[in-house]
Amino acid sequence: MKLLLVNPRLEAAAQAANLATLRTLLAPFRDSVGPNDLTLLPEHHYFGAWDAYLDEMRELAAWLGSTLVAGSTHREVGATRFNTGAVLAADGTLVTLYEKLRPYAREREHVSPGSARGGFTIAERRVAVMICADFWFTDLFVSQPMPDLVLVPALSVTRKPTAEYSRALWRHTAVARAYEYGVFVGVSDWAHDSALPEQHTSGVAGFADPTPSDPAQLFQPVANAELVDLDFSRLDAFRADRRARGFFWEGPQGEASR
Repeated sequence: MKLLLVNPRLEAAAQAANLATLRTLLAPFRDSVGPNDLTLLPEHHYFGAWDAYLDEMRELAAWLGSTLVAGSTHREVGATRFNTGAVLAADGTLVTLYEKLRPYAREREHVSPGSARGGFTIAERRVAVMICADFWFTDLFVSQPMPDLVLVPALSVTRKPTAEYSRALWRHTAVARAYEYGVFVGVSDWAHDSALPEQHTSGVAGFADPTPSDPAQLFQPVANAELVDLDFSRLDAFRADRRARGFFWEGPQGEASR
């Protein structure tokens, strides 16, 4: 299984331009991914209506030929707005929806906390989707059947003068989650030079892998777009080794990780 991560330069309220940017980044990988591979888009890259988002993402999944974890947009449900994303199979079929459970900072003025957990299975592997800030809450992480792969659609922001502080925090957190729980972690984000009206993005896209012995390989940042091989046999061996030493966290309700 392969995972395609992106770190595009996006712009607020510009879904047509954003979609064009994403297609440009994804196009070189169309012959390298298939239905059992995964592509992750950033949080809130789309600013139009929910039905239009679904139509665009269905078309994008079919064009790419990959299962698409399609970032997120704002979705109106009655009088309430949620930060919501969709997982689409390579043929455009809707697999599941996921919502942001813990909106962050000023985002709370625009969306309400959601309740839909982003979990699905592909090629017998469990995948969890956690929108941006949700990834930082340990209670949300462990109150689910432990996944094999965690995907984080992000729109990182920082109050610091540079992106380095935020990047360091994200990388350390991703590596810690990956190691403690024996999972792969993939993050797609807005690039640091993206256009937001008030805040600065950090460009924290990357892949955390707990299995290498070289610490420099524990987190690999992504610039533009990168295809990652998900070697689950190596992950299973890592889990088995840690479990044999009594140094491995097991999932809720007695459900062990693989």
